Amino acid sequence: MIDILNRLTADDDLFLKLHDLYGNALVNQLAWRFDEELDPAVLERFHAHLAHGFLARRVMTTSVPFARPWWVSATTAEPLAMQADQVPETGVLDWFFEQSHVEFDPVTGRVWRLSAAPTTTGGTLLSLVTSHVVADGGAVLYAVGDALERLAAQATPDIATSSGRLVGSIPSTGLLRSHLADALGQLRAAARGIRAAVKSRNVREPERNPRPAAPLLPLPDRYSAADLVVEVDAAEWNSVASAHDGTANGLMVGMAVGILGRSGRIADDSAVRVDIPHSLRGIDDPRGNATTGLPTAVPYRKGERTDLRGVRAAIKQAARAYADPATTPALQHLQPVQMMLPRIVLAHFSRTAKAPECLCTNLGETGQGVATIADVRARSVLMRPVVCTGETELFRRLEVGLNLSWSSDGETVTLAITGADPDRFPTRAALRDQVIDEFEAWGLTPNFWS
Repeated sequence: MIDILNRLTADDDLFLKLHDLYGNALVNQLAWRFDEELDPAVLERFHAHLAHGFLARRVMTTSVPFARPWWVSATTAEPLAMQADQVPETGVLDWFFEQSHVEFDPVTGRVWRLSAAPTTTGGTLLSLVTSHVVADGGAVLYAVGDALERLAAQATPDIATSSGRLVGSIPSTGLLRSHLADALGQLRAAARGIRAAVKSRNVREPERNPRPAAPLLPLPDRYSAADLVVEVDAAEWNSVASAHDGTANGLMVGMAVGILGRSGRIADDSAVRVDIPHSLRGIDDPRGNATTGLPTAVPYRKGERTDLRGVRAAIKQAARAYADPATTPALQHLQPVQMMLPRIVLAHFSRTAKAPECLCTNLGETGQGVATIADVRARSVLMRPVVCTGETELFRRLEVGLNLSWSSDGETVTLAITGADPDRFPTRAALRDQVIDEFEAWGLTPNFWS
């Protein structure tokens, strides 16, 4: 039986349960910097297209045991937030971070917010913040690209003819039969997953390094992760990567490992677990999250640059391993079982769960497909995960580490860097010093957003 519903994936489900536990601890942000002023009326129309598109979704649940929740189109959204006060050049980073201060609700469909502000130099800052429950980076770019195409074509905002058609709806008939079939399918998937997990029980992922117990800095009860955005000449970046027998992606990974080492988070002669998101999204893919992570072990040597040739080999090996069920770790096979776990059980396991030690996302030049709004091209576009302000002790317990997001327009590389270990990255200034030192070691010239 073909399911008539757009069911949540295992990743959707996990992010939903984490949202219930931690609220908006992590969101995605698509950020634009324009040198020109954007017409508020254009932004209102852009917002309207988003409100009828791929991001406009909410979670529906069923009382049928083991049947998965599903997506339907949302009829409500956070309104466009237009700020009147101008943002100075020295306040750009702070303004973008402030946009993460929003309460999302996957049940009502309030899961994204578009906000804009003028700058003192006559430009515009634009931010789209989205809940990770409903969209990974690929889904956000797809939704925005569709909305901008419809904006340019002067189309009427509409679910049926836009990317919103993929989200799903409540069918008039066959709902109970669909839930019963899905419940049976999930039980079968869980059985297959358990068998596969048993077969791959000896497969091991790279280990993460435990967070050092000391030092513990005298910090406030609440902590905001240190964040930076750095721009580098693309030709310079590629030249350095090539000179060290690496790739542009490998250089990002190598620099991330170097920054972690400089912070004191990892010990000399250790292997850093670097998680690299890999998109599985296809054409007209209705999934909110369609990404897998490739865990890669990268050696760290104090005082030395990361071996980029080794990074390239490690990433290839990780990709091959995850392409074969026989070499896929057992936990990955148990995703159907994970979806069956009630929130109270997940809350118990979450007490020992850990955040990624190092997360490196390469968006390539995909951001350039959404760089132009109503014939006005952005000076810079980036996408990044934003670790929201939270309890300092929670950051320590989850052992949050370092996140990097890389994108390029062919001329400039834009690197978003977030250090979320309170005792290694207590301030943006501390992170900036470590980044400057790492760039200098590679012979690169960083240009920081203020």
